[in-house]
Amino acid sequence: MNELKSNKWMQLPRDVLVGSNMLGKVADVCSDLKLGRNALIVTGQKTRDIAGIKVAEELEETGRSVQIHVSASASMEEVENVMEIAREMDTDFLLGVGSGKSIDVAKLAATRHNVPFLSIPTAASHDGIVSSRASITHNGETASIQASAPMAVIADTEVIAKAPFRLLAAGCGDIISNCTAVLDWQLAHRLQNVSFSEYSAALASMTANILIESADSIKPELESSVRMVVKALVSSGVAMSIAGSSRPASGSEHMFSHALSRIAPNPALHGEQCGIGTIMMMYLHGGDWQEIRDALRIIGTPTTAHELGIEDKYILQALVESHKIRPERYTILGTGITPDAAEVVARTTGVIS
Repeated sequence: MNELKSNKWMQLPRDVLVGSNMLGKVADVCSDLKLGRNALIVTGQKTRDIAGIKVAEELEETGRSVQIHVSASASMEEVENVMEIAREMDTDFLLGVGSGKSIDVAKLAATRHNVPFLSIPTAASHDGIVSSRASITHNGETASIQASAPMAVIADTEVIAKAPFRLLAAGCGDIISNCTAVLDWQLAHRLQNVSFSEYSAALASMTANILIESADSIKPELESSVRMVVKALVSSGVAMSIAGSSRPASGSEHMFSHALSRIAPNPALHGEQCGIGTIMMMYLHGGDWQEIRDALRIIGTPTTAHELGIEDKYILQALVESHKIRPERYTILGTGITPDAAEVVARTTGVIS
């Protein structure tokens, strides 16, 4: 067995709550974790009304001082703004309440301010709700930055089920992308002796395969569907913590998504683009890309450029440019594929017509 050769610090959430009416448990979780009195909530304009105010009221009822900050974007400037507010109010802990952007800002600000962080998602669109990485924009470029994992994840399935189903479907795309991420990781281990954890890889692969096999049970407005997806996202986050990197959940398909976000005038959701990327990267690996495509179709996640709302030319350009996103991370893309090869991949898999 080829386990990690160096010591790794595995950061895992201490408390994970998934179920109905979990917003009412926030104060109990804070008491269980022995957090302080001063809390700073980072949320979005819409999610403030959906869950932010409710969380603030729950904390205030237990005598805590709470301030709400509405974050406009997941930018480094916003992270610095939150850190300044945290210093001014002597914040004991931060809560990210909302979408991935609010959670990523709160996560990185808490890490740099050296205080605990709680993740309270209002949608399950990607594994950032539990991972130890934050996707932050700086100087026009989006980077995945190492941060601390949340001390607790509180997922209210009633709230998440009311979010647009497109977000949950995108979360499925992010989870299913583990399939090619693990294959890329194994390839890098064999060809470049990259550290590899069989435990982490097995957990990431199992998580993706369970979702593929259960694709027909992922339906809009069903709390049972939300529970399944959230638990899968948590499992992916745990796999990354075991690995000490994002390798088990991020490979060539994520590089394609990031390249597409840079190139396309109107990018789709991250998980949607990762799903498309997974289809094509599985083709390059010589695997069962049809199974990936069929599962995404059943769930309702886009499987073509047309369904993404992105022109074919941007798909092809992103394929050719993908290997440049993280050149130090070896994947099936190697040193890049030619424009002709990119067109074969995209046409064969039906991503473009």
